Amino acid sequence: MFATEEYALPILRPLAAAAKARGQDVGWIVPDAVAAHLAADEHRITRLKAAKAMQPEAVYCAANWVSPRLPGIKVQVFHGFNAEKREPGRGHFAIRGFFDLYVTQGPATTKPFEALVKEHGYFAVRETGWPKLDPLFIQPPPPRDPSILERDGRPVVMYASTFSHRLSAAPGMVEPLRKMIARGDRQWLLTLHPKCDQALVDAYRGLEAENARFYTSEKLIELERAADVLVCDTSSVIHEFAVMHKPVVTIANRVPHPFMLDVPTPDDVDAAIDRALTYPPELMAAIKAHGDQIHPSHDGHASERVLDAVAAFKRGDFGALRRKPLNLVRRYKAARDLPAMFTDDA
Repeated sequence: MFATEEYALPILRPLAAAAKARGQDVGWIVPDAVAAHLAADEHRITRLKAAKAMQPEAVYCAANWVSPRLPGIKVQVFHGFNAEKREPGRGHFAIRGFFDLYVTQGPATTKPFEALVKEHGYFAVRETGWPKLDPLFIQPPPPRDPSILERDGRPVVMYASTFSHRLSAAPGMVEPLRKMIARGDRQWLLTLHPKCDQALVDAYRGLEAENARFYTSEKLIELERAADVLVCDTSSVIHEFAVMHKPVVTIANRVPHPFMLDVPTPDDVDAAIDRALTYPPELMAAIKAHGDQIHPSHDGHASERVLDAVAAFKRGDFGALRRKPLNLVRRYKAARDLPAMFTDDA
């Protein structure tokens, strides 16, 4: 499991659990900052030599790069849905020449990558669903996280934001949130992207009250499961939430869609939440249609399908692939960045 950032952990953990259930050994390649969040039973690989000695079948990545020096099939698991923060050639569908297999989330991702396969020819694609969402759908559901505010009859509203300064509504939402929290008619679950400035994180921690708690991004799935409605800006969290067929209020979203209740300013959020909680039929129909395109699988077994796709790749089921491009500049950058993932690059 190749995780360059803390947010990769909830993406890769269901996949690691599925691999262990099949009797496979799992190792984690992470930098020191992420290693601090590994559980006691999550084995960190601290040397390149040790990674090679494992002779891994595959390297699963939630990052947009991986070092060619690592052995095994390089699998792109994705760090989120396509939030349309950038133009397609620079964003979700950028091909960087690192990966052998892309495991996609739904038709909205699969179809563009299948077109890219025809164009490039050196990687394969299989639609599997996204491992991060397995805990949302697996039955029976996981036990309730005791750290999450217990539902008491009031509507539960989740707030999240992107870290991108040009797209983030988080600074402008501090005071509107303070007022809505003080009113006491809703419960609030607050979180920010782990790359947000510490001063902003401190401001959001300062909003905590009897009916409001701040959580790190490690609790994202638990927060999504617990909330009735999400308030956000331009982030892939919007799509994770909508997959559960629950309403989303967005603030000046870069590319608003019919499944969003998009408002221009933070001052418009309060009324939009009230409307979302009435579950307008036309809005709910748009949410379902969107969910069917981005992640139609609701069985909680995406991780198993990812493992099956790797096994199929290993068997040669995808046919003969072209040779990867040399990509000397990207290979150099990957070689430069790889030592940060180990305590000793020997």
